Amino acid sequence: MLETLNWIEKDPEATAEQIAKLIGKSSRTIEKHIAKLKDAGILIRKGGTFGGYWEIVRE
Repeated sequence: MLETLNWIEKDPEATAEQIAKLIGKSSRTIEKHIAKLKDAGILIRKGGTFGGYWEIVRE
């Protein structure tokens, strides 16, 4: 999950499919990581599905 977060930090507009290809995991695994990070309040989505980006919450 940390690897997913690191890629989102590098490219906030990256899709789960893009991240999956970069780290060699399935897109479903990345989607689960993102869901857990959202539930933990670490990630929030800004904008829509298309043209949006991920923001890491730093508190």
